[in-house]
Amino acid sequence: MKIVFNILIIFFLLIAFVPVFRRFMFHLLVGRQLVKEQKRQAKAYEQKTKAGIRVDTTPPDASQSRFRGGEYVDYEDVK
Repeated sequence: MKIVFNILIIFFLLIAFVPVFRRFMFHLLVGRQLVKEQKRQAKAYEQKTKAGIRVDTTPPDASQSRFRGGEYVDYEDVK
């Protein structure tokens, strides 16, 4: 029992005071998941760009619209 307690204390001290060990533990616990998520997001972005998003600037029934060229409104400068 004393051996397990000593190992836990040493492990805690390494995590608390040794930045290299802390970075290594972070990479083991979280780093792999970050890499997987980055790859998944890159794949989704690539598929989205391959889909070819098309944006029409004018609606198909624009020729039937009663507003041609827009309307103008008089205004006054307020100083």
